[in-house]
Amino acid sequence: MAFLEIHNLRKSFGDVDVLKGINIAIEEGGFLVLVGPSGCGKSTLLNSIAGLETVSAGEIRIAGRPVNDLHPSERDIAMVFQSYALYPNMNVAENIAFGLEMRGVAKAERDAAVAKVADMLQIEPLLKRRPGQLSGGQRQRVAMGRALVRDPQVFLFDEPLSNLDAKLRVDMRTEIKKLHQALATTIVYVTHDQIEAMTLATQIAVLKDGILQQVGSPEEVYSNPANVFVADFMGSPTMNLMPASLHQANGATSVQIGAVSLPVSEPSEALRAHAGRDIVFGVRPEDVTDVSSADRSARFIETLECGIDVVEPTGADKFVVTRLGEKEVTARVRSSERIAPGDRVPLAFNMDKVHFFDPQTEMRIN
Repeated sequence: MAFLEIHNLRKSFGDVDVLKGINIAIEEGGFLVLVGPSGCGKSTLLNSIAGLETVSAGEIRIAGRPVNDLHPSERDIAMVFQSYALYPNMNVAENIAFGLEMRGVAKAERDAAVAKVADMLQIEPLLKRRPGQLSGGQRQRVAMGRALVRDPQVFLFDEPLSNLDAKLRVDMRTEIKKLHQALATTIVYVTHDQIEAMTLATQIAVLKDGILQQVGSPEEVYSNPANVFVADFMGSPTMNLMPASLHQANGATSVQIGAVSLPVSEPSEALRAHAGRDIVFGVRPEDVTDVSSADRSARFIETLECGIDVVEPTGADKFVVTRLGEKEVTARVRSSERIAPGDRVPLAFNMDKVHFFDPQTEMRIN
C-alpha cells in the first residue's frame, strides 16, 4: 500500500485551474521529485501536501490517513524552504530546537536531538553562531537540521538548493542523497532542475500547466518518455527531436528525415500502423556518437556521414552539432576525437535507443 497518496487533486485560484487532477502514489521511504518549468504547479502541489494551500478537490493521504482537513502542524510533516527561513535573532542550536520547544519537549531531550542532528550534518562548530554569520550552504544545512530534528513522517523540500552556487549545489545534492539513504524517510522534493531530479529521485513526477505528464523511476522517465514534452524536458543536452515520416516497403520499415533514411529495427505494431504518416523522431545525444564509441551491446547501429557545424568541448567529452533535414542534431563524442567545424565525419546512431512520437497528440508511439 502506498504511504503518500495523492488522488485526483485539483486546486484553483478563482477561475484559474493550477492543479488539474493529479494522481501520484509513493511507497514509504521513497524520494519523489516534482519537476517541471516555472508555473507548472509543482510548488502549489507541495504546499497542498503541507497544508499551506487548501485543495479544491481530491484527497491527500499520509500512511492511510486523510490529511486534507488537518492543520499543517497535525500532518507530521517538516518543510525545508528555498529561503531557509531561519530566525536571525537565534543561534543555530536555538533555530534547530525551536520547533521542539514549541511542542513542549523537555530541554534535555531537545539538546540531545540537536546534538544528534548537528553530528549528522557536521555542523557542531556552528551551533553558537547566528544565521548572519553563516554561508549559504551552512544556512541550508541548518534549515535541514531544523526539519530533521522533528523526525516527521514526510519531509518536503521546496527548491532548497536554488540559492547556492553550482559547485555547492552538487555537494549538497550528495549530502541530501546520503541523508535519505541513512534515514529512509519519505521525501517530496520540488525542483526545476532535471539533473537534480535524476540524481536524487526514486520517482519523478513531471508536470506541465498543472497536468501530470508522467510519473516513474528516473530510468523510466528518461528512457521511455511518455510524450514530446517529457522527452524534451528531461536530459541535458535535450533530446534531439525532428519532424520525419515513416515508410514501409518490402517488409522493411524506415524513417525519412529530409534526404536521410534510417532503417527501423523491429518496429512495434503501433509504429507500423503509422507507416506513410508523419512522426516526430527522437534520439538522445549520447546515442549519436563517434563510431569507436558506439554501444557494443547495441543490436542495430546505423552510420551516417555528417557535416559538423559546431564543436563544444566539455572536458570529459565533446558535443558536436550537425544537421538532419532542417534540424540541428547534437551528438556526444570522445574528447580525444579530432573534429573541427566544417569536417565531414561518420557518426553512429544507436537505433535501439531511438524514439517515435505522434505529431498530433505528441504522445509516444510504443
